[in-house]
Amino acid sequence: METAIATPPLNALRTFESVARLGSFRAAAESLCVSQSAISHQIRNIEEWLGKPLFEREGNRTRLLPHGEDLAQSLSLSFREIEAACLRTRNAGQPLAIAAIPSMAMCWLIPRLRRFNTLHPGIETRVVYALHGHDINFNDIHLAFVFSKGPPQIPNVDSQYFLSGQSVPVCSPALLKNFGRKPLTGQDFVQLGLLHDGDASGWKEWLAGQDIDTRAVAAGAAFEDFNLLRAAALSGQGVALCPLAMVQPDLASGALVQLSNQMTPDIYNYYLLSTISSNPQMTQHAKAFRNWALAERDAAQ
Repeated sequence: METAIATPPLNALRTFESVARLGSFRAAAESLCVSQSAISHQIRNIEEWLGKPLFEREGNRTRLLPHGEDLAQSLSLSFREIEAACLRTRNAGQPLAIAAIPSMAMCWLIPRLRRFNTLHPGIETRVVYALHGHDINFNDIHLAFVFSKGPPQIPNVDSQYFLSGQSVPVCSPALLKNFGRKPLTGQDFVQLGLLHDGDASGWKEWLAGQDIDTRAVAAGAAFEDFNLLRAAALSGQGVALCPLAMVQPDLASGALVQLSNQMTPDIYNYYLLSTISSNPQMTQHAKAFRNWALAERDAAQ
């Protein structure tokens, strides 16, 4: 009667693969959040199970033996397949997850999302906030709208220019009701009251070269979120520098008026990020959404 061979110790195999891939016991320990002695213990464990060493040891230095290199390559492929299979199972039946910074979510995406749902009734969507300046976990997110200085460079993520982020001065028409001078100057904007997106840097740059007291420019309410800034402008609290792409519907409806054609520099813009899912169906859903979003953008221009 044959004796069954025990299953190889998977934790030790994962540790060995990390050491081989990262090139040192120390790097593997940092990656796995364990001590170097724990790494050494796991390597001894797998070597004892195999009945042979995997490394050639020369003092404090180690070098992978040929059969160790072969095992490491096979393990790397296998662990990637396991991770991909787990992600496929995890994502099966899940909605298409779309992250969007608040301005894009409120002003562009949500007002149009019903049209996508009508065109693709079989694709369930989930919209979450993407916070400006914070990393996005693309294991859980399939597409994202971000505001960035140049296209974000993220491994395995496609970055596509979507909309201009250039801003123009806008305000409520009610604010101009008793203000007779036209066209308006920068000094007039200060008199009407400047509203700031976070701080006064935007207005200082827009008003550069005009003979205006910088203290007067810095005065006025500041808002940490674009949607708050837009709400303040809509309610007639002052003049705000707002991305033209985000307030275009407000301008078209007359809720806001554009006070100048001078725009902020073309530095920050909106980008659509997408990643290829390990789930082929999810990849198709993401492609359908991306194509729809681009078509909606082009139709509005």
